[in-house]
Amino acid sequence: MKSIAYHKRLLVWVLLIWMTACTSDILNTNPLNEFSEKDVWKDPALVELIINRIYNEFDFVFTEGMKSGLVDESNQTFAGLNFNFIELSPDYLPNRGNSFRSWAQYYKTIRDCNLFFEHADQIEWPDGTADGKTLRERMTGEVTFQRAFLYTYLVNYFGGVPLITKVYGLNDDFLVPRNTYAECIDFIVSECDKAAALLPEVQSGENDGRATKGAALALKARVLLFAASDLYNTPVFSSYPNPELIGYTDGNREARWQAAKDAAKAVIDLQQYELYKADPESPEAVSQNIIELFTLKKTTEDIFVKYINELADARGFGRFSTPNGYGGTSTISLLGELVDSYEMADGTKFSWNNPVHAKEPYKNREPRFYANVLYEGAVFKPRPADASVIDPIGVIQAGVWHRWDAASGAVTEQWGLDTRRGPFAPHNGSYTGIYSRKMVDASVNQQFDPQTVPWRYFRYAEVLLNYAEACIELGEEEEARTYINLIRKRAGLPGITESGEALLARYRNERRIELSLEDHRFYDVRRWVIGPEAYHPVHGVKIVYELLANRETATAPTITPVVIENREWVKRTYFFPIPRSEMNKNKLLIQNPDYQ
Repeated sequence: MKSIAYHKRLLVWVLLIWMTACTSDILNTNPLNEFSEKDVWKDPALVELIINRIYNEFDFVFTEGMKSGLVDESNQTFAGLNFNFIELSPDYLPNRGNSFRSWAQYYKTIRDCNLFFEHADQIEWPDGTADGKTLRERMTGEVTFQRAFLYTYLVNYFGGVPLITKVYGLNDDFLVPRNTYAECIDFIVSECDKAAALLPEVQSGENDGRATKGAALALKARVLLFAASDLYNTPVFSSYPNPELIGYTDGNREARWQAAKDAAKAVIDLQQYELYKADPESPEAVSQNIIELFTLKKTTEDIFVKYINELADARGFGRFSTPNGYGGTSTISLLGELVDSYEMADGTKFSWNNPVHAKEPYKNREPRFYANVLYEGAVFKPRPADASVIDPIGVIQAGVWHRWDAASGAVTEQWGLDTRRGPFAPHNGSYTGIYSRKMVDASVNQQFDPQTVPWRYFRYAEVLLNYAEACIELGEEEEARTYINLIRKRAGLPGITESGEALLARYRNERRIELSLEDHRFYDVRRWVIGPEAYHPVHGVKIVYELLANRETATAPTITPVVIENREWVKRTYFFPIPRSEMNKNKLLIQNPDYQ
């Protein structure tokens, strides 16, 4: 799908055409500085511009405020601080970097969807089909999907919310109560089914990137998986007087897991998608395959993506993740908690308590580690000209070298190029000492140029994991292991054999690694009700090339985990607070638990 910048230019062009077009009756022309609502809702080309804008109102991606920084995946210099210190209230929801929209923004965009449905019969729909669907079917399916996606965001953050499906006028009653959580899920699922029936299985040509049948079914599968999870089915807030607003109040949980399983299987059965390079040619090829998966414009795994172009990206994620010694801002760096979750090459767990692991923590790790992590000593790419004089190879330098200065008879420190005390933009250095390789295009000069790596809202690996999780919860462990092991085979890892609680724990770690930095962990922590496991003092690493007894500098570093931020968890933040401004406008709204 074309970028927002392109569509803004197209909209200006269309406006100019409308404003300058001749007519046989000059008295019937519109004012030159506007065109009427009737004109907009008659022309499919103008309506499509509205639809394009709605796509761009989904949660922001590739910003310095990605959700990975609001959970135990990354440290983000600006975006996460107040959020991770739980400074959330109805008066304050910190969101620097815009990793999520506001209550008002979501409803504003939902209103745009409702406007489409209100005016659909006025549009002069053309004859003919593309990708097997008429333009009316395709556009109606897209907006149905968009509204479902927008409500999914609201429900994930707030629980049950008012379901608004009409356009309100100035004289209408705006006081609307929250729908129950169950009603919201039923509505979203119904909308996904409607969208799936209207949308083509493939959007081709200039429509590539728009919602498809697979996207609608993948959204349905995710929504049902979340709805079956602990947060919405166990008494997390047992004293809250309105439990129907934040979860289910019946005991029919097995049916919910079955619905989640069936929904994920429906995507699989489309046979439209497959894991990218699911059967690696060799263990050595695995890491490169994973790098390609997250930097290519298109793969067999893509279900619904946001394409990025040079004008819209504004340097974005690539620059924010690139070390300062390469001209990046290092705004996003990886936490030790995520890095330590990667397994060893033989599929065993990494542990700092293992002396062999602790001595060389970046040795013999699984292939996804080397595809996704830029660690001390990793070869990345050639340095910019000014830094290449010091490092002609392009090796990550996040540590400090202790050297003996014979002239002064003292130890001196030489800080690496990618540190906060190095020679290149030290204020941009990482606080954790570990950088992200995932979703970073190494062929781009991130200091000056934007990368065009797409954001993948839905990809096939998530669907397989969703299916496996539902199978685990239904006791279908062999089926779950089969689908988890498809992903592990692609990752160059041995299959898992665990059962019971060990299988669930292994699955959750697999999901954490496979979907890292893709805006999943933030939601998983909440739906699994494991907030205390994720919000606690988080770690980076201290990297020192020590001075040996002979006054030579060690060639291998001593690496130790260090606390870089004291985060904390408060139970109320399983849900966001409804803004006080909205509560004041609508007296029928009921606040979420433990907020005043």
